[in-house]
Amino acid sequence: MADVDSIQLSAFVCADDPVAVVEESSALWAALYPGRGFATVLHAFDAVRSLYAGEYPGYHACDTGYHDFKHTVAVFLAAVRLVDGCCASGAALPPLVAHDVLVAALFHDAGYIRRLGEEGYTGARFTAAHVGRSVQFIQENARTLGLERPDDIARLVWSTGLKDEFSRQAWASDEEHLAGALLASADLIGQMGDRAYLEKLLFLYYEFREAGIPGYNTEFDILRSTLSFYEMTIARLDGPLLGMRHYARAHCKLRYGVDRDLYEDAMERQMDYLRGILDDDTSNFRKKLKRMDLEKMGSNAQNAIA
Repeated sequence: MADVDSIQLSAFVCADDPVAVVEESSALWAALYPGRGFATVLHAFDAVRSLYAGEYPGYHACDTGYHDFKHTVAVFLAAVRLVDGCCASGAALPPLVAHDVLVAALFHDAGYIRRLGEEGYTGARFTAAHVGRSVQFIQENARTLGLERPDDIARLVWSTGLKDEFSRQAWASDEEHLAGALLASADLIGQMGDRAYLEKLLFLYYEFREAGIPGYNTEFDILRSTLSFYEMTIARLDGPLLGMRHYARAHCKLRYGVDRDLYEDAMERQMDYLRGILDDDTSNFRKKLKRMDLEKMGSNAQNAIA
């Protein structure tokens, strides 16, 4: 077996492969909740794939490079893993709550998708309002999606907002409160644990610029601000969000035989590498971010908002 310090989550399931993610989530669900249906979650997965591809009636295709289908799949997979970790730790969520949190993970960023008639800009325009728009999408499409508890799912989606929506939410039960913390945690670790997280921040810069968020005048500004964002994120994960992220370790131990939180390891590697970039002014930061074609990314992002 490889050195545990070098093991990465992608060695077990590729988050960029939707088929692999569906297979993994289906297998975990069957192990956790035998006899409980998973069809509505799978239907929601297909629906959100259609939504992002521009095949859902009444909507354009996704045109936000950071908050895209890959991001949604990564968050969904992180949520599945945290649900599994809860069960492995003796803190299993009730099946209905677990079901709803996975559906909520799939639609938590649907608000970035433009409706037909919303023209002349990209979905980044809705950065500040996207959570409310996501909730609206769920409520308006609940019957088509076969969702029996759209209001419950909507409450969970609100937990992903960064304006203290989680703390202000009126939860229906203690279990739902935990599920909201789980989803908000999955949203954060799913993106920050991505192997290409630093590279993808370029897309986020262009989203912020179009949304009019101040403080980001250059691409380098978003890299520079990420270290402080990481520190605030860890404080939020382990404080208001109840430390739910740590159930990832129980999942990794049970399913992979690795007694580590591989999401935490991935995030720490990202930040260590970022510190090296920020401390080195001898070369352009783009040359140190190799996993994606940054020149092409930048050109595409600029064209999208031109």
